[in-house]
Amino acid sequence: MEAPPVTMMPVTGGTINMMEYLLQGSVLDQSLESLLHRLRGLCDNMEPETFLDHEMVFLLKGQQASPFVLRARRSMDKSGMPWHLRYLGQPEIGDKNRHALVRNCVDIATSDNLTDFLVEMGFRMDHEFVAKGHVFRKGIMKIVVYKIFRILMPGNTDSIEPLSLSYLVELNVVAPAGQDVVSDDMRNFAEQLKPLVHLEKIDPKRLM
Repeated sequence: MEAPPVTMMPVTGGTINMMEYLLQGSVLDQSLESLLHRLRGLCDNMEPETFLDHEMVFLLKGQQASPFVLRARRSMDKSGMPWHLRYLGQPEIGDKNRHALVRNCVDIATSDNLTDFLVEMGFRMDHEFVAKGHVFRKGIMKIVVYKIFRILMPGNTDSIEPLSLSYLVELNVVAPAGQDVVSDDMRNFAEQLKPLVHLEKIDPKRLM
């Protein structure tokens, strides 16, 4: 889930075109319970929400150097939930003192024929995965702790295996542009999770 999987947050109506402020890290499997215990003490919800989602990443190649990327996600454990379509913009090259990565975020709820629609539009699926984890909340901040599973047979979400021996941890806030003060709150919260996990401002381009 890069996931995090932000589509854990159901969209209640219309299109959301906001900025996502993001810090990321990881924790080994054997440290998971210690981190969850710490989060229960710090967050508003002592018992986290759980999720099991299937995400498919679609690409549309055009004249531009890099393809246009859209993410389609559905819940596997909650019936009746809408599919979600998500677009994540390029990280802003803003103030180097900004404590979180910032990028444009568009997230909409859709009907269940979303993937057919994307294929008809000329997109092709690049990869897919299953994400399973926990969601905590602290004010407007959302903390997602999840594991990514590789799908062994394309389209068969029953045939999966863990991608690694660790859990991804994401701290994010979705807010209107210009609300950079939230990154200060995120940094202060992240400090309280050390040394269990070190949440950092990670530029996806550095991982390519």
